[in-house]
Amino acid sequence: MDFSDDDRSAMRRALHLAERGRGWVEPNPLVGAVLVREGRAVGEGWHERFGGPHAEVNALAAAGERARGSTLYVTLEPCDHAGKTPACAPAVVRAGVARVVIPLRDPTAADPGGGVAILRRAGIAVDEGLCEDEAARQNAAFFKLAAVGRPLVTAKWAMSIDGRAAARTGDSRWISSVESRRDVHRLRGLVDCVLVGAGTARADDPLLTCRDAERRRTAARLVLCGRRAPRPDSRLACTAREAPVLLACVDGEPPEGLPALQALGCEVLSLPRGGPGSPRVDPAALLDALGARRMANVLVEGGPDVLGSFFDAKLVDRVLAYVAPRLIGGSGALGPVGGQGVDAMSAVRDLADCEVVRVGPDVLVRGWVTAPRNWIARGQQKGTPPGSSGC
Repeated sequence: MDFSDDDRSAMRRALHLAERGRGWVEPNPLVGAVLVREGRAVGEGWHERFGGPHAEVNALAAAGERARGSTLYVTLEPCDHAGKTPACAPAVVRAGVARVVIPLRDPTAADPGGGVAILRRAGIAVDEGLCEDEAARQNAAFFKLAAVGRPLVTAKWAMSIDGRAAARTGDSRWISSVESRRDVHRLRGLVDCVLVGAGTARADDPLLTCRDAERRRTAARLVLCGRRAPRPDSRLACTAREAPVLLACVDGEPPEGLPALQALGCEVLSLPRGGPGSPRVDPAALLDALGARRMANVLVEGGPDVLGSFFDAKLVDRVLAYVAPRLIGGSGALGPVGGQGVDAMSAVRDLADCEVVRVGPDVLVRGWVTAPRNWIARGQQKGTPPGSSGC
């Protein structure tokens, strides 16, 4: 299908609208919708809150009678089933929409393509594949949680321009700029869980909360505990009743001081060991446990050993690296990612869809380790035609 520039413009607008729901709608998908009639937008909407009306319904309400004969651009296939809200596909039919354009079908539906089938039976033209990659990235967390029962894992770190995450003494406050730290606070306000190791928790005594930006979600603060746990007088422990604190501990090997932390409101997750000699829990088992809680997004903030364990286990989906124009030096200064790593450059994993943006004086490099389309493969195997056109 050859899409026009007007088609692309309208779908980009729908994707932009969908972003307004980030942090509010999860574990539901982000969805935006635009109705266009005779070259003009007559209605817009997005999924605003979990359990609230869907994007298509909001756009149809905004358009009213002007929806008749229009083209609906929506970032995910209209649903064909009722849940917390009525099904959207029948509402589109009743409104008299003439054409529907979608990036992809919903692979999480009991019948992927069911919404498309309803529309086509009603005589509505349905065109698929516009901005498919962009839509897949936007809802990667939703697709992954539905496909494998695990949250999307974003690895985040700050480092100097010479690749150090701290001085040789371990001091790391602050490598990145105020602007970068504010951006991290924004991210924390959008995810379900912020994860660090016990070493970071004890050395830095972080709060791991969203303080300098809008908070749309209250993320659980998770500490991977080996032989150590956060101190009972730490800021994490002292605020456990204000925002959840989870302590992931090896089953049968509680760290010292655990009862005192539980008395302060910290919750313990007892999980299998990560392997022979590992002091921490199996990160894959941890993600399974978080997925069972319907957590869609996890932000892994370190330190190096924790980040390395997730990379070694091939569990990282996305990377956010804040690079500061500062020099630290020192052969004993740690880099941001530890673990075993690779033995040869032929085994290096390249990031895909990389973007480089300025954040104050720093540079943010963001890219994907796992292609988001992996998570929609199940739906494609059930008959979703591959997309043919990007935005």
